Amino acid sequence: MWRGLRLPVVLAVGAAAAFWSLHAANSSEAQSANTSRPAHRLAATTPVQKPTPTATKSVQVTKPVEQAQGKVVYLTFDDGPDPRWTPEVLAVLAKHGVHGTFFMLAEESDSHPELVDQVRAAGNQIGNHSISHPQLTKLSPAQLHHQVADGIKSKCFRPPYGATNARVRAEIKRDGMQQVLWDVDTEDWKRPGTATIVHRVLAGARPGAIILMHDGGGNRAQTVAALDQALTALSARGFGFATLAC
Repeated sequence: MWRGLRLPVVLAVGAAAAFWSLHAANSSEAQSANTSRPAHRLAATTPVQKPTPTATKSVQVTKPVEQAQGKVVYLTFDDGPDPRWTPEVLAVLAKHGVHGTFFMLAEESDSHPELVDQVRAAGNQIGNHSISHPQLTKLSPAQLHHQVADGIKSKCFRPPYGATNARVRAEIKRDGMQQVLWDVDTEDWKRPGTATIVHRVLAGARPGAIILMHDGGGNRAQTVAALDQALTALSARGFGFATLAC
């Protein structure tokens, strides 16, 4: 009985040995291929979580190289300039002796060039926020280039809604700018109440944080009031304020 089974057993053992020999060879080749492949250099910035255009969330940012040192935050304002609200934001900044960075839409800056001059003359920086605030990730290459390259001139670009991807980042870089998002989204555009906006600023403030607010795109009375209160509280906590290198 056992003699009759000897040949199948030998064949089975031989087949198994051949299989594991081939598997080991393939594993060795795969390992060799992986070790010979050049390692990708890690990105210098934290990966960005792409928000939706209707509910932008706080995301990590890419900051310009030239950064202030110490306990400093960056105040930024989007969607202006607005003839009603931009001067009020400027007045609050002047009251506290601080400056911010205004990411402007070309449609608005072209309509109100005197406000662009006023923002600059007060010592603030200006960033490009596209021409008309579309979601850049959904545009054709030609449309994307137009929205980025033909906006207000700056070294900084903030994509509307924070919607970005590799194609958008490449276009921004190709047009000589650096993408700048934010660390703290106050969502003031939803008008959640002055106290809520102040709370979000103070809760998210930390050295180097970029704070997102708006001076355009709608009624910004809550933003103006919250900015005044937040600046008082941040100063009391020992924070300073700086503009981005735009």
